[in-house]
Amino acid sequence: MTSTYSRSRLWKIKKYLLSGIVYVFVIGVTIPVILLYALLFITSFSVDMEGIIPKGLTLNNWKVIITGEIEVPGAEYTYPNLYLVMGNTFLLAITVAAAEVFFASLAGYAISRFKFRGRSQLLGLILVLHAFPGVALLIAIFYILNVLGLYDTLLGVFIIKVALDLPLGIWIMKGFFDSVPWDLEMSALIDGCNRFQAWWKVLLPSVRNGLMAVLIFGFLSGWSEFIYILTFISSQRYWTLSMLVYAFTSGEYFYIRPGVTAAIAIMYMIPVIIFFLFAQKYLLRIQIAGKGVV
Repeated sequence: MTSTYSRSRLWKIKKYLLSGIVYVFVIGVTIPVILLYALLFITSFSVDMEGIIPKGLTLNNWKVIITGEIEVPGAEYTYPNLYLVMGNTFLLAITVAAAEVFFASLAGYAISRFKFRGRSQLLGLILVLHAFPGVALLIAIFYILNVLGLYDTLLGVFIIKVALDLPLGIWIMKGFFDSVPWDLEMSALIDGCNRFQAWWKVLLPSVRNGLMAVLIFGFLSGWSEFIYILTFISSQRYWTLSMLVYAFTSGEYFYIRPGVTAAIAIMYMIPVIIFFLFAQKYLLRIQIAGKGVV
């Protein structure tokens, strides 16, 4: 009896010790990130920064959010209107997310439900395509966009993003469709639905968590896109917020005040934070590669 009690007590001590180590590690990793965000917030209200110490406080840095006009007296270069840039960013993020949800749900359903020659090879190819770095294709993509007349257009960037992100979306949706029993679909077919109606009215509501997961990944991917904007967009009228923030701190453009840069960076983060807070529960229900929902 005493030996069992000692083992139980020792197990509890080990459990608390392990939990304490995990909490210390998490706090140690999180604090620097929180401090950086706090510094960014302070900078957005400062006249200037001396290291990490603000020199005076002002609300002038946030005027650009209200007017949309980014003016730098004496600058050799000009900046596009902030609202135009925001519109481009939202347009790219929303269209990429919608297209990925549509095509991934169709492809995931077909791969999950239909048996056809080369199905296993196709699944392997999709996985390889997801692992292949898109940056390695920049030269080839530039040539293709130039030939098609899509260079310096948001449509060209949209096509690239959807094509490179689809493999992950297809795998996610295939996993969710695999978790839906065949009996549910067969019942719909017996009741008079065709395959498309069964997919639309019965299966899609059953995999809404997967649809939301793909929607989240697609939105975040489009919203944060930078390398393809930098490479394939040359006109300011198609800039996104990532390119605007880059221009503030690059040598190609006149350097703008740190406070204005910080204010626009905060505005750039806010929609993502709000979107993630409402959608994070769906991300916790994903298990890739056909294992279904947690």
